[in-house]
Amino acid sequence: MKRCRRSGLGGVRWALAVVLACAGCTKRDTPPVDAAKTDAPVRIGVSLLTMQHQFYQELRAGLEAEAKKHDYQLLVVSAEFDAARQADQINEFLAQDVNAIVLCPADSRSVGASVLAANEAHVPIVTADIASASPLGKVAAHIASDNVAGGREAGRLMVEAIGGSGKVAILSHPEVSSVTDRVKGFREELASHPEIEIVAELAAEGRRDRAVSVMEDVLQRHPELAGVFGINDDSALGALAAVEASGRAGKVAIVGYDATPEARQHIAAGDIFGDVIQYPTRIGELTISTLHDLLNGEDVPAIVPVEVGRYTRESAQDG
Repeated sequence: MKRCRRSGLGGVRWALAVVLACAGCTKRDTPPVDAAKTDAPVRIGVSLLTMQHQFYQELRAGLEAEAKKHDYQLLVVSAEFDAARQADQINEFLAQDVNAIVLCPADSRSVGASVLAANEAHVPIVTADIASASPLGKVAAHIASDNVAGGREAGRLMVEAIGGSGKVAILSHPEVSSVTDRVKGFREELASHPEIEIVAELAAEGRRDRAVSVMEDVLQRHPELAGVFGINDDSALGALAAVEASGRAGKVAIVGYDATPEARQHIAAGDIFGDVIQYPTRIGELTISTLHDLLNGEDVPAIVPVEVGRYTRESAQDG
């Protein structure tokens, strides 16, 4: 099967969305691969950030459902937050002669070398959920939630949760571009509320166990803390565990991100104030449909945004 070549716009970050939108679409510079005219199936390598989070399980389901429509074969692996492991996975995909790659970077800054390797092998590569922030390599398209907008929504939830004033902490994951965008939007929203002070932004790596220990430290250093923003639901749920263990349940408002089933249960119970909703299944579906267009010679947008929503106790009551 012939390789498909393209000269895509790449390395997408939401902070550059306006510039990229003006720059246009990714285009191919060689004839497309027509999978229908070959015996071998189109094979797509997929390297997820993790398979432990509900979000990525749903994203994978979306990828698989859309791939099935096109008779594509997915080779799915997980980096489990390890950038070096992910680089090895990309190299293995290239050695296996895949037709395209879907990447959820474990480290947005260091992933550029892997993107460049795919470029040099003329293998189209798209990012899902997490963008590349490296100047190296060119990504054909980035499919993800509008995380800056999501961060702003998280900020609005926090303002409601603490009544417009108080001290707030952020449990972050700065190696991941989607998280830095969420934090950016959150800070932008709170900047218009001078009576709210962000007293800490600490890395919890998006892991529940790490969030527990980080939140314990935050509570010791800031006993007057009014709220905490967890950049995903594992961070929010870890923060909740620490708050409950400290005897401060109901006194520290928690805002999360993703609205996984477990988080929704805690929101309905009043343990977590609210979440920003992402739609990972839709992200997965759009990722494969974007690759399908690319592999068939069509122009694709540099950014494929997926809207976010909000989930509160009222949402749970509305069903």
